Amino acid sequence: MVSSTKAVPRSSGFRWLQLVMGIVCMAMIANLQYGWTLFVDKYGPRIVIMFGGIMIALAWVMNSYADSLVLLYAAAIIGGIGAGAVYGTCVGNALKWFPDRRGLAAGATAAGFGAGAAITVVPIANMIAASGYQSAFFTFGIGQGLIVFILSFFLRPPSVAMPAKKKQLHLPQTKIDFTPPQVLRSSIFWIMYLVFVMVASGGLMTAAQIAPIAKDFKIADVPVTLAGFQMAALTFAISLDRVFDGFGRPVFGWISDNIGREHTMFIAFGTAALMLLTLSTYGHIPIVFVLSTAVYFGVFGEIYSLFPATSGDTFGVKYATTNNGMLYTAKGTASLLVPLASIVSANYGWQSVFVIAVALNATAALLALFVIKPLRRSFILGNETTTEESTTRDVKTA
Repeated sequence: MVSSTKAVPRSSGFRWLQLVMGIVCMAMIANLQYGWTLFVDKYGPRIVIMFGGIMIALAWVMNSYADSLVLLYAAAIIGGIGAGAVYGTCVGNALKWFPDRRGLAAGATAAGFGAGAAITVVPIANMIAASGYQSAFFTFGIGQGLIVFILSFFLRPPSVAMPAKKKQLHLPQTKIDFTPPQVLRSSIFWIMYLVFVMVASGGLMTAAQIAPIAKDFKIADVPVTLAGFQMAALTFAISLDRVFDGFGRPVFGWISDNIGREHTMFIAFGTAALMLLTLSTYGHIPIVFVLSTAVYFGVFGEIYSLFPATSGDTFGVKYATTNNGMLYTAKGTASLLVPLASIVSANYGWQSVFVIAVALNATAALLALFVIKPLRRSFILGNETTTEESTTRDVKTA
């Protein structure tokens, strides 16, 4: 355990610039799936993001020439490594620059991922129609990789610790920087990991199965009119889902900065359970299907802002990127559970799948408030007290 260094931070404008550049980098890697890396705290954001930019450009170029499954899979692996380097580093750097607004910073950075996908869908589609997918892959790969590469020269971590502006009773933050091995030995990390898996599994399942669900409800092509727009229910739902997901990440991050991480988790997870229950009961009504899925994804996306912020608050700044990366692997664990939804639905129907997802989210909400909240505070205060006693004892001995 290492005590954080306290010093006067840089100007406010400089750290906001760091946040903006991180968001742009996230947008540039949004078209490829991401993973995570354990090396970002060791080498700093500049080198890792530079490496990530090269890798994602290489992956897209390989896709433009892919004429076999082997080459296609190789490009996917390279793209995942590159995107993971950018994703993990940008979120970790945001946590370091904004200890007083970790929720907002992590949420805004994560929202860049969705925003990049939304912004580039139309131009990529147009280029594919005009000149083929090979040209689209090559052009966008080089362009996006180049933007990340250039911005990497300007991204950097704070040269000194960025202290929070004030002590907030509902937002406890450790003064100690825990190393990754220490984090893995703590019970609070694994409880947070479990809750992440419980919530993420439902969201990933819904995202993967939303089309089959709509078709089984026999509403996929039923027109829905809302706010002057009319689309088929499935198309409308998918469109609104992406919008609500994108806005939910920074909004809930900001809320958690003000009312506390666990209280926000309780609200978000509880709302998710309610929307899934509504979807299972009234999802056959087109307008209900569209609105309930939109609200659900609006509260689901917050896991990508709340958990990084909570990790930074609990385990410190110095190894924030690595520690958050370890916690983020819960998404991969959750994805392994997604195929089970198809098996359950095939044997027992979608109602059973929704019951399981509702139970997971409701349980996660209760765990956040009644387990994570007290245990996290005990972890922070207990370790700080131990460190202070050890320091006092060493001073007296000297």
